[in-house]
Amino acid sequence: MGESTVQPRNFVNPYLAGTLLGFVLFSAFALTHGGLGASGAISRIGVATMDLFFPSHVDRVGYFAAMGGGAKSAIDHSSVMMLLGTFAGGMLSARLNRRLRFEIFKGPRITNGQRLVFALLGGVIMGYGARLARGCTSGQALSGGAVLSVGSWAFMFSVFGGGYLLAYFVRKLWNE
Repeated sequence: MGESTVQPRNFVNPYLAGTLLGFVLFSAFALTHGGLGASGAISRIGVATMDLFFPSHVDRVGYFAAMGGGAKSAIDHSSVMMLLGTFAGGMLSARLNRRLRFEIFKGPRITNGQRLVFALLGGVIMGYGARLARGCTSGQALSGGAVLSVGSWAFMFSVFGGGYLLAYFVRKLWNE
């Protein structure tokens, strides 16, 4: 594919973006009585998919049944609508700001295939951790932090600390 001559627009001021995110979080609490987060919605989509093929299993397992057992639909929940709206809004924003394209960000010492494998592996680990922690990073850090949950603040500092420690060991993959 050839390079586009249309330049993307500048990013939004981070202070404005943070303020807008605060309004979105407040609105989420006011409208859905829950905060922001994606892992619960992804779990519900997984349960709904499982319910298509193995409905008796969903009905027998309490964790699954609470989300979508019997006649109840797992995807009939505000978190699923918020996840779909986040995806659609992100795509629309990228399109309007001329940033919508397929690209792989990586350093010079790693192949595209390795980058995709590491991204998938990282996503699987984060997904498992989100279920283990009973919430994803956005749910824990934003929603839990906004209500001053001590566990969420501890989680947030652990994520940033772990990220900085790991960055020391993988920086050679991103630098020349």
